[in-house]
Amino acid sequence: MTARPLPPFSLGVIGYGAIGHRVLNVLKQQAPDIEISAVLLREGSPRRLTAMPLPIVSTVEALHHTRPDLVLECAGQAALAEYGPATLAAGTDLVVASIGALADVRLSTALRDAARDGHAHLLLPAGAVGGLDALAAMRLAGPISVLYRSRKPPVAWLGTPAEKLCDLHALTHATPFYRGTARHAALDYPKNANVAAAIGLAGAGLDETEVELVADPRVTTNTHEIEAEGPSGRMFIRLDGLPDPMNPKTSMLTAYSLAQAILRHAGRG
Repeated sequence: MTARPLPPFSLGVIGYGAIGHRVLNVLKQQAPDIEISAVLLREGSPRRLTAMPLPIVSTVEALHHTRPDLVLECAGQAALAEYGPATLAAGTDLVVASIGALADVRLSTALRDAARDGHAHLLLPAGAVGGLDALAAMRLAGPISVLYRSRKPPVAWLGTPAEKLCDLHALTHATPFYRGTARHAALDYPKNANVAAAIGLAGAGLDETEVELVADPRVTTNTHEIEAEGPSGRMFIRLDGLPDPMNPKTSMLTAYSLAQAILRHAGRG
């Protein structure tokens, strides 16, 4: 018996940096039948499109005109704020890389309202970590305490407020430079702490999840640790992710998590 052919599926993309480049390469290998309807880039944005010729648009209206079945945001928190509500309001499901943007209450409300009005779905993949399903389950049993610790090489924290809190170029040992809530971590470190927001949303909440950020010159990986405790038990997860060679601030696993979410939504994974 021959397999039934899968229905056509098209993907729109907002942004094309390190994450977008890797996601589309994975999709090309795993599901070459997924059509890229358009890539939305602001005027003057870097164009890493040498590996595959892709249609480029410069407005969200032009992106919607290509009628994608799903849109991937991988351009940062500002781009999600600018294009996310309009995408959802147009009735198109949206996969979000910049989950940390949901720490902004006004934006989070705008996205959820737009999703409701457009009968669309806001999809939040786990990104660089695992165990979010367990956190969500633990929360059902009662209040939980959650600590998330992010340990990265000093180079990963360049261009962030960490530069004013410690001398990243001269560190000789692991140096915690931030301790606070997931909400503030996600807003203050938008290119490094999207994971903090994902953990907060899945578990104890953005304002109840404790976050520690560490610069460590002895490590070569982006290490994520989650400690949680509640009425149903305890959990400890550690994941050592390799930094993306094109952007050491993010783990390679982030792009693969997004790609898997797209494949699953398209019925191909």
